[in-house]
Amino acid sequence: MTTPHGNVETPIFMPVGTQGSVKSLDTADVEHTKAQIILGNTYHLYLRPGMERLEKLGGLHTFMGWGKPILTDSGGYQVFSLSGTSEIQENGVAFKSHHDGSKHFFSPDTSIQIQRQIGADIIMAFDECTPDAADEAYARQALDRTHRWAVESKQFWEENKKLSSYGKYQALFGIVQGGMHEELRQESARFMVETGFDGYAVGGETIGYNRKGTVQVMEWIEHILPTNAPRYAMGAGLGPEDIVQAVLLGFDMFDCVGPTRLARNGSLYEGRLVFKGKGEAQTPVFKSSNANGRISISRKEMALDTTIISPECDCYTCSSGYTRAYLHHLYRTKELAYYRLASIHNVRFMIRLTEQLRKWILDSSQEN
Repeated sequence: MTTPHGNVETPIFMPVGTQGSVKSLDTADVEHTKAQIILGNTYHLYLRPGMERLEKLGGLHTFMGWGKPILTDSGGYQVFSLSGTSEIQENGVAFKSHHDGSKHFFSPDTSIQIQRQIGADIIMAFDECTPDAADEAYARQALDRTHRWAVESKQFWEENKKLSSYGKYQALFGIVQGGMHEELRQESARFMVETGFDGYAVGGETIGYNRKGTVQVMEWIEHILPTNAPRYAMGAGLGPEDIVQAVLLGFDMFDCVGPTRLARNGSLYEGRLVFKGKGEAQTPVFKSSNANGRISISRKEMALDTTIISPECDCYTCSSGYTRAYLHHLYRTKELAYYRLASIHNVRFMIRLTEQLRKWILDSSQEN
């Protein structure tokens, strides 16, 4: 993908910088993980620091000193999950700030305008995040709204010449919804493709949180989405297996707060990518001797473990020789250095995994 702030090679894991910061890391740390693109959150940035202030400061790139691409979500998921008292209307969503209870309203135009002021390189059409438990009748209503809002988002984007408030091109992605209903998901995928967007995201509660459900949805719609446009599995990327599985299904872009959240709670990725079979039949598989591909640094046996987190990892933490024993000590004593070192490792681990998968794809295409 080519953006005003540089190219992005896929498949790619995007670290989540919800409020203009990847938790525990500064901008230089994120660059050292070799992140090509990061994600910012429309809802959170709208509330703090606020759009008037952010625009005066030149947008998110300038504000946080990040010179590479940024993607923003539509704010829809947070409106439904954090506000507590959101009211869905036909032309948008009324909600209260989870900070102070102040009242706000997001419409397709509002969402796109906020993303213009943030200055992201890739922006999302406004959508309604459909919960897994939604029955078909509710999912149909939500889908109709999402489709209508997608058209309105695209119209507002086009009226503003597809540019940010700073005169830079913004790629617009449509979001496929439909809950756990196969016909609705397929209908939504066809609608988004017919409407025409720069890329296609797959949203909803299940994506990234329910591995089985995520795979099911991907299998339903994979054949409908164009192969010459990026496919974004929103929220997918809690663990290495999730990334491998999604890449094998043909998806390109992933983000998740999981790697940094797990790091803060003492879970560190460990393992490696192996390839089974030969030639065209070769398939990548993630292997680890630990459950879920990660170790628990708080465990007693870590106290005397002088190995690094993962021998194959080239992150700053591992390549600098920080041992599990030292990280165990930092974690148990709640030293702030732990959160930085652990987050660097988990983020780099996921990005390196996508680099390896990209190489496998390129090597396979050359062989064919």
